Amino acid sequence: MDPIYHIAFAADWDRAVAVGAYRISTRGASLEDQGYIHASQAHQVALVANAIYRDARHLVILTIDPERLRSELRYEKMPDADDPFPHIYGPLNTDAVVRTEPFEPDADGTFAFSR
Repeated sequence: MDPIYHIAFAADWDRAVAVGAYRISTRGASLEDQGYIHASQAHQVALVANAIYRDARHLVILTIDPERLRSELRYEKMPDADDPFPHIYGPLNTDAVVRTEPFEPDADGTFAFSR
């Protein structure tokens, strides 16, 4: 199964590592607020970053192995999106994250991502 990705603020990820679970859905919303954690397929990452995190700094991209998730993963259709987005219905166990890397915008403020 292909990896999925989640954009996180570095400080939120650091807190999650300390407790063993990540509970942020997306910028400004917790798992409890939203009901799931937003994630992306590789080709969706830049779109999400440019729509939601355009002015943000100190981000990391989490590479998640879906087979290691303890919470349910659903691919769901979203309005105005061609492909379904992966949503994690419960906390993200930190040991499902197989890679983290800084994720900062280019000089013009836009994000790019390729895998």
